[in-house]
Amino acid sequence: MQTQSPLFDEIARLMADAAGAVDGVRREAQTVARSQLQRLISDMDLVAREEFEAVRDMAIKARAENERLAARIAELEAKLGKTS
Repeated sequence: MQTQSPLFDEIARLMADAAGAVDGVRREAQTVARSQLQRLISDMDLVAREEFEAVRDMAIKARAENERLAARIAELEAKLGKTS
């Protein structure tokens, strides 16, 4: 941007340089924040959604099997005349 006054030219150049510096600081802050967040998440020992779903399904099946076996035991104890 060329103007009639060298003062305005200098101000425009300084503003452009400042905008570039601010953009660099913004990118650096984003990089630092992203790396800190990734470190925090890795320290939390989180599991993947797929792993959670698999373990949850196993727990549901185990609970159903436990209930089935408890009913079977109660039935067998009733046949034997035992109460618990």
